[in-house]
Amino acid sequence: FLDINPLVKGHTLVFPKQEVDYIFDLNDEDLAAMHVFAKRVALAIGKAFPCRKVGEAVLGLEVPHAHIHLIPMQNEKDMLFSNPKLKLTDEEFKAVAEAIRAVL
Repeated sequence: FLDINPLVKGHTLVFPKQEVDYIFDLNDEDLAAMHVFAKRVALAIGKAFPCRKVGEAVLGLEVPHAHIHLIPMQNEKDMLFSNPKLKLTDEEFKAVAEAIRAVL
């Protein structure tokens, strides 16, 4: 899923199939599968939105469902959640999703 309040274009969330509040409550198999899938999505994000790296963050306080943030980064400051969020139109969100989907 795309983050509805993205830090940068391409900011994506990866959720496990199992609904849990805390990521480390997942069993080892599901946690590993989630990270393998996150890697696949991160590689696609990096192709769709050229960046130095795709950063990964697990915060766990903003919503009661474990998830991983994948954020295209040019520098470490791109990962600061205190940064202003982008206001994207529906068309821009669709374009971001399509750009990632096209290289998955």
